[in-house]
Amino acid sequence: MKEFAVYTLMRVVLFLGALGITVGIWAAFADGSVQMIWAVVIAFLISGAASLFLLNPQRERFARVVQTRAEKASKKFDEARAREDDQ
Repeated sequence: MKEFAVYTLMRVVLFLGALGITVGIWAAFADGSVQMIWAVVIAFLISGAASLFLLNPQRERFARVVQTRAEKASKKFDEARAREDDQ
């Protein structure tokens, strides 16, 4: 599941970048006092929206891997059921 690890790591990096930018801008305009809960919420929303566009290739690659695995598992299950029905 290399694709899952890559996508997850990129999401975390994107969130941390958005959090850093959010806290930096907030601190610059609010005399250094940052309400971290709101900064985290804003960074979560920004990184979520950005990941829809920036991480689309990784998400599609991961989806293809999951679909391939599901098809293989379904095929094995059907073969096992067919063998069981033959007995």
